[in-house]
Formats: sequence, structure tokens, C-alpha cells
Amino acid sequence: MKPLLFLSLACAFTLRAFAQDAVAPNDTARFLAGLPVRDTPLEGLSRNSAWVDHATEFDKAWKELDARQLTKIRAWSGEFLSDASADKGPMFYMFSGPDILYAQAFFPNASTYVLAGLEPVGPIPDILHLPPGALFPSLENLRKSLNSVLSFSFFITKDMKVDLQQKQLSGTLPVLYVFLARAGCKIDSVEPVWVDKGGTPSNATSKGAASGVKIIFFGPGGAQQTLYYFETDLSNEGIKSKPGFIKFCESLGTGRTLVKAASYLMHLGDFTSVRDFLLAHTSTIVEDDSGIPIKNFDSAKWTLRYFGNYSGPIDLFKKFPQPDLFAVYKNSHPPALTFGFGYSWHPARSSLILATAKSPAGDNVPTPKPVTAPTQ
Repeated sequence: MKPLLFLSLACAFTLRAFAQDAVAPNDTARFLAGLPVRDTPLEGLSRNSAWVDHATEFDKAWKELDARQLTKIRAWSGEFLSDASADKGPMFYMFSGPDILYAQAFFPNASTYVLAGLEPVGPIPDILHLPPGALFPSLENLRKSLNSVLSFSFFITKDMKVDLQQKQLSGTLPVLYVFLARAGCKIDSVEPVWVDKGGTPSNATSKGAASGVKIIFFGPGGAQQTLYYFETDLSNEGIKSKPGFIKFCESLGTGRTLVKAASYLMHLGDFTSVRDFLLAHTSTIVEDDSGIPIKNFDSAKWTLRYFGNYSGPIDLFKKFPQPDLFAVYKNSHPPALTFGFGYSWHPARSSLILATAKSPAGDNVPTPKPVTAPTQ
């Protein structure tokens, strides 16, 4: 029995040592975001000149971003989304990548945020156990991965494929940490999550499960909120092979939706399932022209309001013009936007569409259209 007793004591000591050495996720988030981490295990690292430079660059970038974008979005949301932004129901953001930043700016009071994209979650950041010499180059890469969203309001997909697959601080989690910390939130817990084919969340994987992360945090006002990010294929085939993600979203009830810089995927026949889900299960949709085409909004079920200017898609997506949207903007002269939104990121060239359901979201299920076989 003595060897077993010794082993038990050794394990207990190891666990206590690990607990003392462990860094709370909120402290990690603040460190990554370049915010003070006094009286934490990371305080010593924050005295390094490379981290001080990291913090200085983030402070400057965030000050500019807040003045140019976030303050103006919050003001717009308060004026035009007063009921929706105050609503505590779920908020859906498909094709989002790790962009919790804009989700919170438009819908600050959601009880649950559900973000989804192809970008991997990555491991939970562990600052104290990175290889020697890896930390500060990793912080530099983290800043680089945020350049486009800080400058243009959206992530560039091809760049994310590279930036989020670095050996250290990889995946979407470090970015989510930075955005939450800089938004004034306090992270309480972080854990991996899977949803099985029936839509039930679990902390264990299963065949056909969609993988993600669950973050519980407290918003700037002190309310507890939950963020889910899922790495999942939102094409019709992807949803068919892993139906649990959409079923999980359905279980949350009627929500609000943000869509921007979505590569015009819901203009394609391969993404009708996610488009129909949003039309059927959300009561407010804020989108740019890359989201749901306006022809898919039934005028008997939806009220559409337009903001900014529409001059058509950027060259990369020029095959997705909407002639009916051109006509609306030409004839109605919508109010200007004071912030950039979507691919045409300059306020003078940005368009924003606000769709509000006229009836309960459950009544908005689109009528299935006959499928025509492609011509051979």
C-alpha cells in the first residue's frame, strides 16, 4: 500500500502544482490582446519589450477601429435595431470565421452567439508552455492575421487558411480571445464541444459530429453570455453529412442574423439549406449584398430597408450582381452609412440591408422550389 500512497500523494502534488501554474482563460485573452495582466502568472512576460510593442500596436489599432467603425455601428444599431439589439435571444452568424467583434457590435445583448466557418478551432492557447522563442513571433503572426478585419471589416479567406494554421497560437481561438478581451468582456470558461447528428451538444466526439468550442463570458455590462464557434461545412452536402449543427441552431429558437463578406455562397444552389434555415428561424437579418439575395425575401413575409450605396460586387465576385438591388438603390436613395460594411469597405461604397420578419419566424419557412436537372 505504501507505493500506492506515495503515488497518490505525488499525483495530488502534481495537480496542485498545475493548478498554481495554470493561467485563467481571461488572463490569456488579455495577454494576447495586449491588455494589462498584473498579478497573474503572465505578468513577467508582459514586461518583455516585444510584448510592450505588441500592446502598443494593438492599442493604436483598436483606438482607430473603435472611432472608425465600432462606435458608429453601435450608434446605428441603437437607432435602427433598438428592439433587436436589446433582444437576449440567440444570434446566428454563418460564414463568420472568428468575427465575434462585429456580432457583438450589432447585437450586444444576445444570450448566445453561434458562429460558423471552415476555419479550425485550434487548441486552447497555453502561453506558459510554448516552445522557447516561439511566443513573440506568434504574437506578431496574430497581429498579422487580424490586419484585414481591423482595416477592412472582414477576414480574407485565403489569408486565414495560412495565418490560422501556424504551429503556435493556431486556429480561431486566439482571435476570439483577442476580440472578447478588447470588447471589454471577461472570459469565464472555455471548453471543446461537439454536436451529434441529433443536434445534442457534448464534450465527447462521435461519428458525424460537428466540432467547435464553447466560451462562457461576461459582457461589458456584466451579463453572462455564451459563444459557440463551430468548424463546419455549410454547403448542402456538408449539412447533409453533419446535420447536427443546424439542428442545434434550431433548438435555440428564433434568433437574429448577421451576414457579411460571405463570398456570395448563398447565391448558389449548393447553399440553399443554410439560406432557408436563416429565412425560417430568424426575425432580423443584417447583411450586405453577399448574403441572401433580395429575390429570396418574400415581400409578404419580410420588410426590407436599405442603407448606403450599391454599385455591384467587387471584381473578385463580379458574377454575382443583383439587378433588382441596383433598381432599389437607384429609385429609393437610401440613407448613408457612416461605417464600412462588407467587401466594399469604404462607407461611401458600402451597402447594408436590414430585413425584418412580418410574422413569427416559424411562418417564414420558404416554399420548396422544384429542382431542375442540369443540362448535360
